[in-house]
Amino acid sequence: MKKSRIFQHLKNTWLHPELIRNTPLKLAAIPAIKLSELTRQIHETINGVFGSKTFWVIADITNYTYKPQSNFHYFELVEKDKSSAKILAKIGGRAWGNASVNIANFEKATGQQFKNDINVLIQVAVQYNPSFGLQLNLLDIDTTFTLGRFEQQRKETLDRLVRDNPSFIRLTDGQYRTRNNELPLNRVLQHIAVISSDTSAGYHDFRHTLENNTFGYHFEVDDYFALVQGEGNAGQFLTKLIQVFGSGKAYDALVIIRGGGAQTDFLIFDNYELNRAIAKFPIPVITGIGHQKNETIADLMAHTSTKTPTKAAEMLIAHNRNFEEAVLSVQQHLVIRTFQMMNQHKELLTRLNQTIINSSKNLLHEKHRDILNLSGMVLTNPKIIISNKRKDLKNLLANFKSFNRMYFANHSRYIGHFESVVRMMSPQNILNKGFAIVKINGQIVSNADAIEPGTELTIALSSAEINTKVLSKTSRNGKEFEL
Repeated sequence: MKKSRIFQHLKNTWLHPELIRNTPLKLAAIPAIKLSELTRQIHETINGVFGSKTFWVIADITNYTYKPQSNFHYFELVEKDKSSAKILAKIGGRAWGNASVNIANFEKATGQQFKNDINVLIQVAVQYNPSFGLQLNLLDIDTTFTLGRFEQQRKETLDRLVRDNPSFIRLTDGQYRTRNNELPLNRVLQHIAVISSDTSAGYHDFRHTLENNTFGYHFEVDDYFALVQGEGNAGQFLTKLIQVFGSGKAYDALVIIRGGGAQTDFLIFDNYELNRAIAKFPIPVITGIGHQKNETIADLMAHTSTKTPTKAAEMLIAHNRNFEEAVLSVQQHLVIRTFQMMNQHKELLTRLNQTIINSSKNLLHEKHRDILNLSGMVLTNPKIIISNKRKDLKNLLANFKSFNRMYFANHSRYIGHFESVVRMMSPQNILNKGFAIVKINGQIVSNADAIEPGTELTIALSSAEINTKVLSKTSRNGKEFEL
């Protein structure tokens, strides 16, 4: 029924003659009806228009209350202007019976509690009750819409992280590469920082698993307790992250722990600022967030993600066990290799020993033969040598007797020759040949440089000495006496 038809129906009802006759005389001039009659007509009209129809409506929940005794939900549906937050529309609503079951199923499927300030897609029926007024009865609620909203918000946050932080967050082949998940893990993870709630059962499971590991590994764990649910607590969580960084301690890893819960309990781990800090954190971050279905953004930004706090503890133990097994493997390899080398060298030493024994025997035999040969030579050779030397002496003696006279005669002639040469070279013989010896102050002078005009000289001849004085000095070429 169109709006004009509704107003026409109300107009005809108000001017009905029966109503005029039943109205007191003093009010006959003013048409009037009872409120109940008006509300009844409104009910009939609204029921006639909306009675068999249902509508899917997107709205925010406000002023929500729940009556567990009656299993009734009361709330208001509100639509706000996105730019100004001005309320564009508002109407009361309620749910009971099957609708309450649908709300419970919605909370179980989404992990989102039905409460104030959530945006939902619900199926409603319009109802007008004269006693309670106009309201909407909730019939069903769409879980996929709410899950889609979560996923959309998550996608927007991931896109923003990649877009605004290209230096340490990038998406490559469908995988998020961050500065944190590219850090190398230490060979042994022993000094651990943990951010968790001190009342979390998951935290206690984590500590129990570490402290009671079957390999007896010891872990040094520093606790940084914080609230780990509710997106509004992301700032406190980020502060704890900064405290770990500012502690100055050389942690091998930072473990973030959160036990199981509804999906909305994990919204804190989808916070932009928190995940930006995790992505560039200089210590490897390991997440042990207790959910199986989906990954939080923190799982994608961290170095390693595990499904539960217990799994995080098991990962630390397994990592250290891998190192120990590697060391044991090297140890075993060294032992095996040592035995192999010992066996090889033992065989080599055995062969070398046998070779030495054989060589020594051969050498001894050879030397024994040499000694025997030498002993024979020692016995026979001296006689031969002495006989030969005796013959040599006899020959030498005969030669000496035969050549001694010739030798002495030759040397006598040599001596006579030398005597004649000496006589020829004697100064007296030279003086006899007409030469003279010049002296100055009794010293023989052979160089004329020391003689100057006026110098007194003594000239020795073969039979006399003449004292004279130099009148003059003339140079000569000295070649007139050359032969």
